[in-house]
Amino acid sequence: MSTTAATLNGAMPLASGRFLDNPVFHNQLPAAILETLFMTGATAIIVAIFGLPLGILLHNLGPKGLTPNAPVYRVVSLVVDIGRSIPFIVLMISLIPLTRFIVGTALGWQAAVVPLSIGAIPFFARLVENALREVSAGKVEAVKMMGASSGHITRQVQVREGLPGIVGGFTVTVVALISYTAMAGAIGGGGLGALAYNYGYQRYEGDTMIACVVLLVIIVAVIQWAGDRIARGIDHR
Repeated sequence: MSTTAATLNGAMPLASGRFLDNPVFHNQLPAAILETLFMTGATAIIVAIFGLPLGILLHNLGPKGLTPNAPVYRVVSLVVDIGRSIPFIVLMISLIPLTRFIVGTALGWQAAVVPLSIGAIPFFARLVENALREVSAGKVEAVKMMGASSGHITRQVQVREGLPGIVGGFTVTVVALISYTAMAGAIGGGGLGALAYNYGYQRYEGDTMIACVVLLVIIVAVIQWAGDRIARGIDHR
């Protein structure tokens, strides 16, 4: 059966030759793995820096927070919900002018970090808010009655007691980022997603597609394992 006929029948034939003899594995795959890791790592750092304070702000402006303010909470919550609801590919395309302004280009893993960060920050902020809601209100009230400042309560009670949940939420966010990086690769973001699209899909190289999927699964599994282990290690409740 010809390649065209196989494609029409929904099949994706493997590239000719032995699996490991594919030159893509030696030439492009190592760089694609590094690009995916760099993309995910840089975005994760930015998300942690901005998402954690935003989540704390959301919680403390809410009805059970330290400084409840319903009008401001509704505005901030609406902005966060809008950021979470926009599909990533739409977000990435719409942010091309901003990406070019910040990075100087709309292509490559560095450019993908911009929309990845903007899309993931509100997602992580909601997870932080949910984690802080699980902190015992009694502990917060006890420290407050001792005259502690809001900053001290936030750092030493809310964040400290909610840290296992925050770490768990951060792990979920990073895992989600892996899937986003794959989508980013389809429109010029680089990484394993670009390799799978350019060679696995467009050139019908099934072995390349399989290799990219397997590697993405391994990366996700390692991140999830590490995140779960850290969360269990710091949970002394």
